[in-house]
Amino acid sequence: MQSRHAPNSNRATATARLKAPGVHLLALECRAPFEAMSSVALWPLLLKGPRGDGHSVLVFPGLGAPDSSTGLLRHFLRCRGYAPQRWEQGFNFGPRPGVLEACLERVHRLHRESGRKVSLLGWSLGGVYARELAKLAPDAVRCAISLGTPFAGHPKATHAWRVFELVSGQKVEHAHAQRTLWKAPPVPTTSIYSRSDGVVAWRCSVQEPAGRTENIEVRASHVGMGANPAVLHAIADRLAQPEGAWQPFHREGPRRWVYGDALRAG
Repeated sequence: MQSRHAPNSNRATATARLKAPGVHLLALECRAPFEAMSSVALWPLLLKGPRGDGHSVLVFPGLGAPDSSTGLLRHFLRCRGYAPQRWEQGFNFGPRPGVLEACLERVHRLHRESGRKVSLLGWSLGGVYARELAKLAPDAVRCAISLGTPFAGHPKATHAWRVFELVSGQKVEHAHAQRTLWKAPPVPTTSIYSRSDGVVAWRCSVQEPAGRTENIEVRASHVGMGANPAVLHAIADRLAQPEGAWQPFHREGPRRWVYGDALRAG
């Protein structure tokens, strides 16, 4: 179980050999605007899902992105009855001094002021913040959700590693060595990933299934994941669960045509 034990040797060996997605998948990232347009077209249907209970959801942007990049996602959460929160740390340039500490204080403050646990939602590199903060403050976190986040596998199994080194001033190997990123937090944790992700090797976003740990496969680009209608629906489904009554995502019925089987081989 990933949340408590190291990955088995076969998995560790397999993920260590992962490479960045092929050029054909990288080219497909141009579909991102169409994913956003699909969400706009399906907006009335998306709003028919379960409503939220008003708790805070702290949203973290991806590598090199500011809060504005999560605007549609936060608007959707607000429409569903949540209290979406910006991360308020400017552009996400990686683990700069003081950023993680400021985010941790934000989590505690939101928890203290509302009297309710906070859900953490991160896109790409933002998902690393969501997962790590959930490890640091499990008593203040309701759940952690990541979108296309590379927390497993070789740190260069992504087309963004050079950008990471440029904006963060760190070597990716050093950044990964600082923390056991593959370990899931001790809270309900969901990783949403796409096998057609053109930026991150999809296996880097797959965690070992455990009691409160799951993977949800979608058909989405990396750049458009935070605006993809299937992703938005899955997020709403996960956040709507009563606190302390977490259940894994079900893909029976019509959902099986939208969400892949995260347990299938390949």
